Amino acid sequence: MAKAFDHIGNDHARFIRNQPIFFVATAAANGHINLSPKGYDTLRVVGPNRVCWLNLTGSGNETAAHLLADGRITLMLCAFSGDPMILRLYGTARTVHPRDAEWEALIALFPDTPGYRQVIDMQVERVQSSCGFSVPEMEFTGERTRLKEWAQGRGPEGLVKYWREKNAVSMDGLPTGIDPALD
Repeated sequence: MAKAFDHIGNDHARFIRNQPIFFVATAAANGHINLSPKGYDTLRVVGPNRVCWLNLTGSGNETAAHLLADGRITLMLCAFSGDPMILRLYGTARTVHPRDAEWEALIALFPDTPGYRQVIDMQVERVQSSCGFSVPEMEFTGERTRLKEWAQGRGPEGLVKYWREKNAVSMDGLPTGIDPALD
């Protein structure tokens, strides 16, 4: 049975810290719905109604575009080992860039990870747990290193060029907040 909460409790926070993957869902009023898996050590519970994650460079930047257009977001975490559980966080979020005043405080929450481009700062309005009885059990064998290697190989200038070319506009033509001038 699903249970709803108005904040992230201690058990929820512990569960979140122990999951090697989480999923992010966003949508604008029109266009495609985005659902993205996230990994690495990039998610932090900052308070009972706030989480942040380090958004790494990807093939698109749909989450940032949807947050600018609408702000609504859902995170989902599933236990693939141990006791079964699914945890969803519902709320609104904003994208924080290196040019923003809050950047230094937020980036300090995370290990230095090649390819970071933004921090997503989420205000959690509802927490919902459910059984997860049908979620398969799987063994976590480690993180893939490919994204980090790709980002290191591009270097800072190459990443900026990539952001301008691939991450400034969503697949539906929405701006993502990546500053083309990157000043």
